[in-house]
Amino acid sequence: MTKLILLLFSMTLFSCGQKGAGETAAPITEVKKASTTTAPSFNADSAYAYVEKQVSFGYRIPNTPAHKACGDYLVSELKRFGAQVYEQEATLKAYDGTPLESRNIIGSFNPDKDKRILLFAHWDTRPYSDHDPDPANHKKPLDGADDGASGVGALLEIARQMGMKAPEVGVDIIFFDAEDYGTPEFAKDRYNDTSDTWCLGSRFWGKNPHKPGYKAEFGILLDMVGAKDAVFYKEYISMKYAARYVDEVWEVARNLGYGKYFINANGGGVTDDHEAVIEETGIPCLDIINHDPNSENGFRDHWHTQNDNMSNIDKNVLKAVGQTVLEVVYNR
Repeated sequence: MTKLILLLFSMTLFSCGQKGAGETAAPITEVKKASTTTAPSFNADSAYAYVEKQVSFGYRIPNTPAHKACGDYLVSELKRFGAQVYEQEATLKAYDGTPLESRNIIGSFNPDKDKRILLFAHWDTRPYSDHDPDPANHKKPLDGADDGASGVGALLEIARQMGMKAPEVGVDIIFFDAEDYGTPEFAKDRYNDTSDTWCLGSRFWGKNPHKPGYKAEFGILLDMVGAKDAVFYKEYISMKYAARYVDEVWEVARNLGYGKYFINANGGGVTDDHEAVIEETGIPCLDIINHDPNSENGFRDHWHTQNDNMSNIDKNVLKAVGQTVLEVVYNR
């Protein structure tokens, strides 16, 4: 995931820094009351296996065989679960001009339903470990077990559950590509580090949705949702554009007993796929993202390092996030 924590002393979205993390959020109000619909049980073992499977392909970097093989796997799984699948291929341009053969993968459930919810994550991995404590690792790719595979793994398990028990609403699951190819730290003296070097796949989809005029009631982005001791604050851009849905999701999580993960406090803003979707489509979106308000960069120590591997993945965290999302979807 990207990454730029935004300074909250200004309303501009591209100021660097962080502020606001840990401030108590306003009391939750006007939250939709949950119905009596029983959501499926999210299987954390299954989600973990999906994370592990993605990592087993190798680095999911555009233009590589591992990337293609993993993409083919994601397509086949969505089809196996009964989704109507769209593959959106495009050649996108990286920060340094490198052409990236990219593929957004969309799985639609209940495609004829007008009322829709959008669930999304990025499936590519960063080609650089530019925040690794060892400079010798900065140009090495990383496993992306948490940053990439965890969100996709959770959504694959949600898709599997929807294949067995359809929700009342339409749901579109999108795996965005080329999210994490932004300007690396070691190249900032030669290339601009602007937000448009990140989130390339989601930006492309927002301008060219798989269905012309596509609309959803709201969207949920899952980014880095698998690490041990993860905490999810109410991200700034999410609160600016989708506050009622943020409050709903956090209350559902609290009612399920996951309040230790979903913190009722404001976090910083993050340049991420939800921002691109909001800007291009106007769909209100929220970002469930692991945030460490005490770290220099706002993220956990394994972020964009060689340590983003399976040793960080916790089934309990996957369960908390996945079950919360299922409850929200099945109780609209």
